[in-house]
Amino acid sequence: MLDLSAYEINADEKEILDHPLVGGIILFSRNYHDHAQLTELTRQIRTYSRNQVLIAVDQEGGRVQRFKEGFSPIPAMGRIYTNASSDMEIASPNAEMLGWLMAAEILAFDIDISFAPVLDICGVSEMIGDRSFHQKETIIIELASRFIQGMHQAGMKSCAKHFPGHGSVLEDSHTSSPVDKRSAEEIMSSDMRVFTEVHQRGLLDAVMPAHVVYPKVDKLPAGFSSKWLREILRKKLDFDGVVFSDDLSMHGASVVGGFADRAKAAMQAGCDMVLVCNNQAGAIQVLDGLPIDYQASDRLKTMAKPTSPTMATLKESSKWQQAQQVLERFS
Repeated sequence: MLDLSAYEINADEKEILDHPLVGGIILFSRNYHDHAQLTELTRQIRTYSRNQVLIAVDQEGGRVQRFKEGFSPIPAMGRIYTNASSDMEIASPNAEMLGWLMAAEILAFDIDISFAPVLDICGVSEMIGDRSFHQKETIIIELASRFIQGMHQAGMKSCAKHFPGHGSVLEDSHTSSPVDKRSAEEIMSSDMRVFTEVHQRGLLDAVMPAHVVYPKVDKLPAGFSSKWLREILRKKLDFDGVVFSDDLSMHGASVVGGFADRAKAAMQAGCDMVLVCNNQAGAIQVLDGLPIDYQASDRLKTMAKPTSPTMATLKESSKWQQAQQVLERFS
């Protein structure tokens, strides 16, 4: 899964989209100007892609919302519980409605997935912060589950991040190589409890592992660790959904080597699709460095979007109007 530089696809990107190893595109704020432009951009992506690509975006809400003008301002997940005065009977349906709203608006533009929600515990990590639903595992489990249920009602699959938990390290894996020195028991009983229980409810469609090292479990970052992905996630948790790597351009991924080495290591560890963003040279190194006949996992097909209403149709629906009333409580 690669990215694009601007509002339109340039000649180099058209050539890259035709590469047999390209299976996805992730969009950023630089790729969005208005509704008409975004509609045309996703049409072009579908047209020029050799494969049936997945189109993705990070539209979590709060400070991580790539499309703003013309889209509903989804609040940070950390505000849902506090905005409800810590009343779960209010917070839970609000979380579900916000999950539906976020997903429905994204799907309206032929985008398959938003990489959401964050299942990290709100701890010392400033990178996570209010992207997390709460500090307590039980509250995260409940609100994240309802948020995903809302996504599912709209027709979008979930992608939980950052497995097995990024909230307890201060360093930002975008710019450093975080190490979580806690015991395996502590990680399993807290952070992993969230992923485990949400999965047991049948709500995890995909997972994105953290570029964090947990030395009491394995010396490699989770996204490059077969111990984490194959033994713990696949076997112990019995997870058969999609595993997306986090961005291989992040500093936390550099401990594994160059871009091609990172991609190979992530796939060997158990990732179904690797992301290379904000570094076209690195992306080309990956395309040149992997076997041209690499066969994509059939799991990826499960993440494709259904046919969805346009934004104009969506705004005429009573549910969208109800969702706007929920949003007003966060103004």
